[in-house]
Amino acid sequence: MLNALEIVTTVVVGVMVGVEFSVAFVMNRIFNALPEDSGQLGRAHGGRMLGAVMPFWYIGSLVLVAVWAVAGWHHDGAGLVVTAGALLIVSVVMSILLLVPINNRGKTWTPDNRPEDWKEQMNRWDRFHYVRVAVIIAAFTLLVTALT
Repeated sequence: MLNALEIVTTVVVGVMVGVEFSVAFVMNRIFNALPEDSGQLGRAHGGRMLGAVMPFWYIGSLVLVAVWAVAGWHHDGAGLVVTAGALLIVSVVMSILLLVPINNRGKTWTPDNRPEDWKEQMNRWDRFHYVRVAVIIAAFTLLVTALT
């Protein structure tokens, strides 16, 4: 049973990392290259879509890692799993304090109502997001290492 939990947790966190990596290094670059207001509209739509799903994914991943840490406490790699959980906590705190406030504003913007500094706010979100992606990649790497 522990083996199945380890695999499911690693896959769930790994797919989350893939989505967030794609947002950072693929989707946002595509949006930035679109003509006129298309990029801003795409980012707003992405903020609404992913903003509805990602809280459950982040918290669900953290719960799975916590269950793995408790269930596998006396097994090799438990320290790695606990550290991965701590990194996921950091990613959730970063999200709540830094990224969600910007996302909540940005997902409501249209070309008619966006603020003058909307590009600067999106650039700030991107910088925070790069750090968050690094944090969750580190957590995922620890989980994969704990499997071996």
